[in-house]
Amino acid sequence: MDKPYVVGITGGIGSGKTAATDFLEEQGALVLDADVESRALTAENGEALMPILETFGEGVFTEDGLLDRRALAEIIFSDEAQRHVLEGIVHPMVQHRIVQKIRQAGQDGVPFLFLSVPLLFETGMDALCDETWCLSVDEDKQVERVMERDNLTRAEALARIKCQMPLSEKESRATVVIRTNRSMEATRAELSSLLRDLVKRFS
Repeated sequence: MDKPYVVGITGGIGSGKTAATDFLEEQGALVLDADVESRALTAENGEALMPILETFGEGVFTEDGLLDRRALAEIIFSDEAQRHVLEGIVHPMVQHRIVQKIRQAGQDGVPFLFLSVPLLFETGMDALCDETWCLSVDEDKQVERVMERDNLTRAEALARIKCQMPLSEKESRATVVIRTNRSMEATRAELSSLLRDLVKRFS
């Protein structure tokens, strides 16, 4: 098999992407996660650390040379130009790793996989996908979740949400829209149904 069928999973911050992909993995599906790749690139000895140091300086690093993610977040979520600079460093590296893993999955005979990317449409990584699923939630619920998860003020949570493409636009570009305002059980039931359809298609 040359290439597995790729289902892109996206959504806004706090829309339930991680819970969805965790569930899909529990069901035995292969999930490639751009956030996991990004964290690996910016972890100790990560490939992205040197260009980040050269660009943003020692202020975004701890005394023991680790990336101070909170300090970096304060810069990039208050300055759009700086955010684009960081994205210019990290996104090509993430995409390179993802493409390699998709290729490897094809060689391993994997029929389909999920590609979880928060900025799927913004980065153009939807070009790697055969279809896309968007996890969506009302803004009030989204703000509440982001505040609680990241221990942020309402203003900080809104600033992070506004950095992303509006959910309405992601919805309009996606093949499937999955609402996550309801119970986790209801969302899982829908994901199970969609996954069964994929398995049937490729079995």
